[in-house]
Amino acid sequence: MNKPARYLVLIDTGEGMVARLFDAEHAPLGEFDASSFEVAEMTRRNVPTLGIDAAAWGAALDGHSTEQLAAARVYGLDP
Repeated sequence: MNKPARYLVLIDTGEGMVARLFDAEHAPLGEFDASSFEVAEMTRRNVPTLGIDAAAWGAALDGHSTEQLAAARVYGLDP
């Protein structure tokens, strides 16, 4: 059974912006180019939270710098 995506995170990888999908427990579900049409559709009616609380997200976003986490945009997705 596939878990639904609950969060969309737009974050800089150092090589460009990526969109990462996560479930309710912050487990990764997928990653794709943040400039895609799908990102525009998913975010058009949502207001993001700016920055990621590394403690709350645990290891889900390991490998990103403090600056990248601070600049990330987190969108809550309806189930």
